[in-house]
Amino acid sequence: MKIVMLGAPGAGKGTQAKMIVEKYQIPQISTGDIFRANIKNGTELGKKAKTYMDQGALVPDELVVDLVVDRLAKDDCANGYVLDGFPRTIPQAEALTAALAAQGDKLDYAIDVEVPDENIVNRMSGRRACVNCGGTYHIVYNPTKVEGICDACGGKLILRDDDKPETVQHRLTVYHEQTQPLIDYYNGQGILKEVDGTQDMADVFADIVKVLG
Repeated sequence: MKIVMLGAPGAGKGTQAKMIVEKYQIPQISTGDIFRANIKNGTELGKKAKTYMDQGALVPDELVVDLVVDRLAKDDCANGYVLDGFPRTIPQAEALTAALAAQGDKLDYAIDVEVPDENIVNRMSGRRACVNCGGTYHIVYNPTKVEGICDACGGKLILRDDDKPETVQHRLTVYHEQTQPLIDYYNGQGILKEVDGTQDMADVFADIVKVLG
């Protein structure tokens, strides 16, 4: 089963991807991991990617797709994989479809973890992180025993810049502009499956399992 995960930042798609990986024993593929592995191993593709990254430039779509397709050819992907965080744009999606088709292959499911923007802003702006140990909490869903104090080490809790409402709203705007069109794209391919991401984590996963069968 070859799966791509879709959903806004903070929708919980990364968590669901990990649960899919554990249940179905297939690898989770992220471009960050692929870049790091290729650069570390000094592959030709890795060297090309490093040239762009060293200049602070974005790695071109064609090279990203080459790196991803190279990773999908590895033995551990024989029974499928979960793509998380890629593709992000229509050109990337089209290039991936074409590259897979050239090998007589295709994706099976595009799973969209659907959560309204206001839920995401509330969810993320309620997160708190410990300045000492990095432990994370949520003022509603996972509060500390003493407000503002880490349960694990007694450190002070802060609201990270990434989780501030205005930052979250900006990330959501970028998502809607760039990544939301993927939902229409994969719907057009007949592989889109939407699940309600506002439910408990376990219920979201149960819905995904029903889709995957």
